[in-house]
Amino acid sequence: MKHSQTKKFQRMKEDFVCEHCGVKVEGSGYTNHCPVCLWSKHVDVHPGDRAATCGGMMWPTGIEVDKGDYIILHRCEKCGHKK
Repeated sequence: MKHSQTKKFQRMKEDFVCEHCGVKVEGSGYTNHCPVCLWSKHVDVHPGDRAATCGGMMWPTGIEVDKGDYIILHRCEKCGHKK
């Protein structure tokens, strides 16, 4: 499936070890970052699709508030992608 054809959101319950701080994270299906250091990894084009080929580490750059929900903004160290 091409990037433009992937679903906008796919829930993936995956546990992982944070590649930035080393903490073991139990995924909820909505987990897209480490809850300790807030770093993420550039693996998705759309949430949960694992279609990105970059694989770079994404550092937290800021926070936005959308309808009362906090959204962590990230920037990829490898390719510069922002999400």
